[in-house]
Amino acid sequence: MRRLLRNNGLSIAMFGLFFIFVSTQSVMGFLDYNSTEQEHGRPPVGYVQYLKSGDFVEAIFENWESEFLQMGIYVVLTAFLIQKGSAESKDPEIQQPDAAAGCGEDQNYADAPWPVRNGGLALKFYENSLGIALLSLFAFSFAMHAIGGASAYSQEQMEHGAPPVSVSQYLLTPRFWFESFQNWQSEFLAIGAMIVLSIYLRQKGSSQSKPISSPHSKTGSE
Repeated sequence: MRRLLRNNGLSIAMFGLFFIFVSTQSVMGFLDYNSTEQEHGRPPVGYVQYLKSGDFVEAIFENWESEFLQMGIYVVLTAFLIQKGSAESKDPEIQQPDAAAGCGEDQNYADAPWPVRNGGLALKFYENSLGIALLSLFAFSFAMHAIGGASAYSQEQMEHGAPPVSVSQYLLTPRFWFESFQNWQSEFLAIGAMIVLSIYLRQKGSSQSKPISSPHSKTGSE
C-alpha cells in the first residue's frame, strides 16, 4: 500500500481533491437551487433530482469543457511551438527522442507500448493519442454543457411564459457562448502565465519548474 501511494501519489491527490470539490459544489449548488425555488414559491427538490437538473449538468460541464480545451490545444501546440527559457517548452537545440523518422530503436524495446512495437496505423494513432483524448473529452463536455444549459434555459423561459428551446437553438444564444468564452479566456490566461513565469521563477522540487540554479535562457525542465 505504501508503495502504491508513493508511485501514484500525484494522481491520487488530484482525483481526491476533485472528489472533495465536486461533492462540495453539488451540495452548495443543491442548497442554492432550493433557496431560489422557495423564493419563487416552488417546493424544494431532492438532492438526486438536483443532480439530474440542467443547472447542475451545465455548471459541471461548462467548466470541464474549458479545462479539456485548454489542455488539448496546449498539448498539440507544444509539439510545434517553442517558448525559449520556459520550463513548459521543448528545447529547440535538442532533438527529441521521437523526432526522427518513426520511433527508431524504441520499437525494439520489450517494454515499449504495443502500438510502438507493431507500427502502422496503431502507431500513427498512438503518436497523437493524448491530444485526441483531451480534445474528445472537450467535445463531450461541450455537448453536455449545451444539453444541460438548454434544459436550464428552457426552464427559465417557461417561467416567464416563453417557449422552451432545443439544444440547437440554445447553441445560437449569446448566453451559451458567454458561458463558454468566460471560461476559455481564463484557462488560456492561466497556462500562458505558467509558460512565461516559469522562465524567471522556480518551485523547488517541482517537475514543472527548472532547477533553481538554471539560467533564465534554459528551455525545458531538465
